[in-house]
Formats: sequence, C-alpha cells, structure tokens
Amino acid sequence: MFSVDPEIAALIAAGRAAGSLPFEAMTLSAARLAHAARRETHQLAADAVSVRRDFTVAGPAGPIRLRLYRPAATSAEAVLPCLVFMHGGGWMLGSLDSHDALCCHLAKQAHCCVIAIDYRLAPESPFPAGLDDCVAGYRTIVGAAAALKIDPGRIAVGGDSAGGNFAAVLALMGRAGTVPPPIQQTLIYPVVDLDQNLVGYGPDSPGMLITGATMLYFRDHYTPTASDRIDWRASPLKANSLADLPPALVVVCGHDPLRAEGLAYADRLERQGGKVTLLYRSDLPHGVITMTRITHAATEIQDIVALSLRTAFRLLGRDNETTEGSGKMTMTIV
Repeated sequence: MFSVDPEIAALIAAGRAAGSLPFEAMTLSAARLAHAARRETHQLAADAVSVRRDFTVAGPAGPIRLRLYRPAATSAEAVLPCLVFMHGGGWMLGSLDSHDALCCHLAKQAHCCVIAIDYRLAPESPFPAGLDDCVAGYRTIVGAAAALKIDPGRIAVGGDSAGGNFAAVLALMGRAGTVPPPIQQTLIYPVVDLDQNLVGYGPDSPGMLITGATMLYFRDHYTPTASDRIDWRASPLKANSLADLPPALVVVCGHDPLRAEGLAYADRLERQGGKVTLLYRSDLPHGVITMTRITHAATEIQDIVALSLRTAFRLLGRDNETTEGSGKMTMTIV
C-alpha cells in the first residue's frame, strides 16, 4: 500500500482515538452535521473576495441557490472568465458553505468569477434531481452572462467527488448540445462509475475517511434504482464515447476508493483524443482539497487547479487552434 501523508496520518490517528464513526454508520442528520463541522476543523479561513453574493434561479422543482464570487481588487464592471462549481459530499452531504473557502481561493488564484450551485440532495431527492438542478443552474448562468459580468466564451465546469460527477456529465451534455459547451472540465477525484460492487472499489486503506463501503452507502441513496447506475448521466465512464470533449484536469488520490475509476476516465479521455492533465497524489485520501487546516498538500492542489483554470482561460483561442486531436496527457506526480 502507498505511503500516507504524515499530516493525514495524524488526522487518522486522532479520529481513531476519538472513536469517530464513518458516515455510513451515522444517521443522516448526524452525518450532515459531522460533514458541516469540518468547515471549522479542517479548513483555513477563506481568502478575501470583492463579492460573495447568494442569489436564486428557477429550477425544475423550485428555486436553486447559487453563490457568486469575484476576486479581490476587481472592478465591478470587469468581465471575467467563470468556473461553475458543484460541491462534493456523496450527493447526500455538503452545501455552498462546505466549499466556500475553496471557491474563494479558486476565484483569487485563477482570477476568475466562481459561481457555485447548491443542488438538491439524496435520499430526499435521488438521481437525477441534483443533476437536473445543476443543468438548470448552468444554463441560467450562461444565459445571464452579461448581467453576471462573465465572459460566455470562457466558462468552465468543475467539482469534487459527486460534484466532479456532475461536471463530467455537463461536459458530455455540452458536446451533445443539450447545454452550452464549457471550455474546460475540472474533475477533482470524480465519481464516474456507479455500477460497482465493494470489490470494484479495491482494498481499503486503513482508517481513511471514505472507503468502498462509504461509496456504496452514497451510491445506494443517490441511485436506489439499480438500473440507473448504468445511465451515463450517473456513470459518465459508461458513455458511448468520450471524444470531442473539452480539455480536462483530473485529480486522483492514491488512498481513495475512486482511484481506479479516476485513472480509467483520464486514460479513456486521452485515448479518444482529449487533452488531459492528470494530477495523481499517491499519499493522499479522498476529500483532501478541503483539508487546508490539516495538510499543506490541500493548498498545493488548490493552486494547481487554479493554475489549470487560469491557463485555460488565458490561452483558450490558441489552444483551440493548436491542440485539436493531440491526445496529450501530462502526468503530474507531486
């Protein structure tokens, strides 16, 4: 088994000593409270931004809450590129608040607008409710680009875990013309294959916060109907083709039950002609990007994500002209 980041190892030891339970051993309300509490225990204070504003847009089942961020020292009239971000949490946990600090940091470091979507959660609203909210939110954001002071030609999609799942699906929908195509997809340890059993998630790393059993717990609540798990809108790895998609940054961690499917998605994107940057950290667990108070590696990963976005926004025109069909993958192991 791979080595473990020493700061993560200390977190695991402290959790074991405190008798912490995995999410699947908690009641739903307790799991949501425990996840929300990590904002204070696991994350550093948010970077300053010039705008942090909540607003709502119409959704398929009622208003959808969005949160808009603009970096500090930015003119109110400046038209910025934009990342549409969807939070992780196994489709059952998480909120705009749980990923607030991450969105602030990405807005600052990528010098872009970030708009986060707060979608309906399972089990109250199973597949495809959360996805439908993200589709509606994304369409509205692109359609209201002028009012939001964002560049409609430089909009990326991204998210972590379940949010990475939504981002990958939106990229596929963009290719099909179902939604406006994004110019980049940021997939942070994304869920891309729900049609698995416990063995499919591989051996668990002792003491990790998210295991194969945790993933089955999330999966079963998000897709209680087993046949939905082979739908590409739930499992984008099962799409007939991954060709002709926007450039992708795929983040994969070694101590993560999603490791194999993340690597498989990046590999298939490359083999089908896509431009892929793969960031692979063998010593880190699932969920690390929001652990800035726990490990320096979290901020390092956030900065690499921001650099990828900044580069995509700045070089969009030249990239479109020079990389078509290049199928190049850059592997970054740090």
